[in-house]
Amino acid sequence: MLYIHDTTCISPQQTLGDIDIKHLKSADGNKMMALEPSYQNIPTPVLRRMGKAVRMSVGAAMPLLQHFKPDGLIIGTANGGMEDCIKFLNQIIVYEEGMLTPGNFVQSTPNAIASQISLLSANTAYNITHVHRGLAFENAILDAIMLLKEYPDRGFLVGGVDEISSYNYNIDNLEGWYKKETVNNTSLYLTGSPGTIAGEGAAMFLVKATSAGAIARLRGIAMLHTTDENQVLAGLEAFSNKYLLPGERIDLLLSGENGDSRHLKFYEICEGFLGSKTAVGRFKHMSGEYPTASAFAVWLACTIIQKKSAPAQILKSPPTASAITNILIYNNFKGNQHSFILLSC
Repeated sequence: MLYIHDTTCISPQQTLGDIDIKHLKSADGNKMMALEPSYQNIPTPVLRRMGKAVRMSVGAAMPLLQHFKPDGLIIGTANGGMEDCIKFLNQIIVYEEGMLTPGNFVQSTPNAIASQISLLSANTAYNITHVHRGLAFENAILDAIMLLKEYPDRGFLVGGVDEISSYNYNIDNLEGWYKKETVNNTSLYLTGSPGTIAGEGAAMFLVKATSAGAIARLRGIAMLHTTDENQVLAGLEAFSNKYLLPGERIDLLLSGENGDSRHLKFYEICEGFLGSKTAVGRFKHMSGEYPTASAFAVWLACTIIQKKSAPAQILKSPPTASAITNILIYNNFKGNQHSFILLSC
């Protein structure tokens, strides 16, 4: 168990600064690009050399670090700065392995994100990056939980980030992960066809083992690899038995449903298990699909818990409880990596 004390998010929605989750920003085309701020906390010469994933991560992290120095930086990312990696590989060909500028290479490695945050905040503590594809952010959370069990008086920065790179987008598009037709995010769940829309973003969290001043409590997390919806159901049942008290129920299921008709079975079986008294909300029309989209979901859950209500534009079925106190996030990535995250007020 850990407590989330503060959080920030850069996403395709207005989630940084003047936060607005009531109104959905429309994105034509099959890419939902992040709304990036002016990055006033990053020195201009440094910002100029940053790739997008690094830029978003540092931009989301620095406001949290102005008044708190964490005892470690824990980042989850599937691809890091893939766009800069491709630029560097292209330079090898263009310059025939001659005089190459190292900037793109330095910015392209997955651990460049945590490294840049560490450099700009002068933090020499624990620093690690988890790269477990669609479970990268979940493994970062698990790392923080284990560290807080060992060092309950410490605090950590945990984050999840991924960018849309032309390389990854084209490969995933050829594999059929994105819609063949052009789709607007406002009608994502009405298409009834295979594929989804791409997204990107960075969400950061200050976590501690103490409850004083916390905005949300992360009570449990579980992960599994399977393509069988019945195993997902068994996993959800075991998760509920482990983390919910007798008679306690989930007020809101935040579903990672992404408009891909091939994966609808996973979400429907979870909705059926929780029953009609549990409201169902969806978030990928706000964020798009990317490996660490569950980080956006945790940020959204924290915001809902703070406001004690969910915005109408995310709801598939309305809540029956007067206030939302228990939120279960269920997400899957490409139909084979699944996670459950339980948050409470």
